[in-house]
Amino acid sequence: MDENNTIKITYREALKLALRDALQKDEKVFLMGEDVGRYGGAFAVSKGLLQEFGHERIMDVPLSETGFVGAGIGAALGGMHPIVEVMTVNFSLLAMDQIVNNAATLLHMSGGQLNVPVIIRMSCGTGKQLAAQHSHSWEPLFAHIPGLKVLSVGTHEDARGMLLMALQSADPVIIFEYTAMLNMEGEIPANAGIVNSTNATVRKEGKDISIITYGAGVYKALDAAKELIPLGIDAEVVDLRVLRPLDTETIFTSVRKTHRALLVEEAWGSVNVAAEVSACIMENIFYELDAPVQRLCGAEVPMPYPKHLEDASLPQKEDIVSMVKRMLQHDRV
Repeated sequence: MDENNTIKITYREALKLALRDALQKDEKVFLMGEDVGRYGGAFAVSKGLLQEFGHERIMDVPLSETGFVGAGIGAALGGMHPIVEVMTVNFSLLAMDQIVNNAATLLHMSGGQLNVPVIIRMSCGTGKQLAAQHSHSWEPLFAHIPGLKVLSVGTHEDARGMLLMALQSADPVIIFEYTAMLNMEGEIPANAGIVNSTNATVRKEGKDISIITYGAGVYKALDAAKELIPLGIDAEVVDLRVLRPLDTETIFTSVRKTHRALLVEEAWGSVNVAAEVSACIMENIFYELDAPVQRLCGAEVPMPYPKHLEDASLPQKEDIVSMVKRMLQHDRV
């Protein structure tokens, strides 16, 4: 701990602290997923928790996403608070019937009698050359589905506290965590705990342009904003955090101030979250804009394996800087 009462911690460690807190505070909480116990998690997020909490609280499951996600939904219906880990978002397709046709619909189809307080955590995005079957950003698929709350963990502080807030929900919550960020270090308050995960937040104030992003794009946008300062460009960075339901008021407040919006997203550009945000801006505050909304998204290709192609397929800090300069018609373009 330093003199400012903060601690330096990796994203992975922050996620683990949140899991430990959740398990300690509520005996109805348990973690289930592939390799979460004896192996310590595919990405070591749950390492050591089996020894601390035992097999009834940290449950290894067979390699059947349909089976164990369904079991998590059943446990939630039975009064437990299951945290279900799906190893990567790509594997979630195997459980889409359970998520879409059961978790998301049972409250509606039961006339409000059946809540499903299940948490489903998924590793998302690029993961150090894990190629197309392990590296995609499919947050837009889940943000499309009524009945779900969809959260994106884009900072260390949210990694520490977003899960704790999600456990207070009576309805299903999807939490996206980012493989590429696991070893990234960041500083958080030493007493960091639960965070308010009901709204977007401004990560950096600015007046010239709003850079609106989420997940793995947050730190890239913040780094780009720092690089733009010497050029006389004061960019605001908005972290969406909640992809369903969208916090449009925070978005609109930012755009009303800056009059320009750049939407940054690692998911493919077609029919994505940025497209929805763009439509919301155009439909509601069009006359606040001094320039068209622009999007900077993932390339429309399956994720390549080679590192240089993986990097090239995603928006990077340099791409954000270049696009902002172009939008502002800066004399150094």
